[in-house]
Amino acid sequence: MAIDLNAAIQYASCVLAAENIKPSDLTNLAATNMTIGSVNYNIVATIYGNDLATTANPNAADIFVSFGLVLQSPTGDVVIAIRGTNGFFEWLQDADFPQIVCPFLAGAGKTEQGFTDVYRSLCMAPAVGAASVVQALPGLAFQTPVTSVTICGHSLAGALVTLLALDVAANAPAPFKTPTVYSYASPRTGDSQFVDTYNQVVPNSYRLANRLDVVPALPPAAFGYDHVDAFVELIPGFEVKIDPLCRHHLTT
Repeated sequence: MAIDLNAAIQYASCVLAAENIKPSDLTNLAATNMTIGSVNYNIVATIYGNDLATTANPNAADIFVSFGLVLQSPTGDVVIAIRGTNGFFEWLQDADFPQIVCPFLAGAGKTEQGFTDVYRSLCMAPAVGAASVVQALPGLAFQTPVTSVTICGHSLAGALVTLLALDVAANAPAPFKTPTVYSYASPRTGDSQFVDTYNQVVPNSYRLANRLDVVPALPPAAFGYDHVDAFVELIPGFEVKIDPLCRHHLTT
């Protein structure tokens, strides 16, 4: 199925809205409204979690931060938008990319341990033991009947939404089981068995990346990692700086 680039831009704007919330701001924005792009969304919930630990910030994995938003449009579309982690580039310098067995779906191969640890920390309150996103979805206070679910994220969150989409499709009840996914500049998330499982269970998935962005090339394929479908390559022109951070930035 061909990608709707206007929709991709709209959902990227939702991710940018999540990125614009300071990680230290733990305010639950539920029951407020936010206009993003051309849509006036109701904020259903704030998502919390732990960032990746780095040598510069070894305590990041123990501190709750704001990670994203659950939104609903007037048409009933539920959007789960997740930001990347502030220390992602620092973490890449330290990482050796170990793999672990996918923790939420038997037979789904292996996933990158750091990404999986962050994903498993995502929850609906900044407290140990709070419900996970998948556990909480059916009980959230949606203003209108849920007509569709879209999951979107940038950078590290590209890997997080890949994990979340498979978890939702495999373990959430209807009407959440058929999410559409938009990831932006996502790293590789798992091994070939994980990718095969994901592609079968989450067929409505788009992975957008700039040709010269280094993050989608990580973790290296030589370490046993592969990319999920469906790849949408963006080819920036000379209006984009030849700079790794600029090539990777969501607005680029």
